Amino acid sequence: MELGRALLLILAFVAVASLPAAIAVVFCADEIIDRVACRYAEWRERRRERRTIARLDRAVEADVLTRDIDLTALDRPDRRPLEELAADLRRLRGQRVGAEARQPVWHGMVLQAYDDRLRLACRALGITEHLTELVGVDLALERIRVEGLLHAAGLTLPAARAEHRQRHR
Repeated sequence: MELGRALLLILAFVAVASLPAAIAVVFCADEIIDRVACRYAEWRERRRERRTIARLDRAVEADVLTRDIDLTALDRPDRRPLEELAADLRRLRGQRVGAEARQPVWHGMVLQAYDDRLRLACRALGITEHLTELVGVDLALERIRVEGLLHAAGLTLPAARAEHRQRHR
């Protein structure tokens, strides 16, 4: 009997002590449920993304493609970020298109700066280029080839705007 009363007394203290927590749970139940639902949805989304990436890796055999890439070359402090190179290429391409009206020296310097950025972008993406070895029409064709390879690698350069294109009549 004494054991029953002691147990009842302990349960009464626990009930009184947990009453504020129970009231808080009742008032905040919608927020608690919302947080739990959001975390569950985020967990499901991350899990779905991981599964999709794993499936894509298996489909394209990513390990075979990236086995020979030296990632330490990407961590060099002198390496410019690819985003900066892309911005420079876009800016210089716009200047290159409008440079015909300027001095020939200006046009040559813009082309040289554009070729330098193309070489840096090719080096960053592991694309073979021959811009330093060629001159004249061959160099122009190599520029077009390199731009196409950069585009295929995901670095899109804007095409010449319609008002800057030469019209052949």
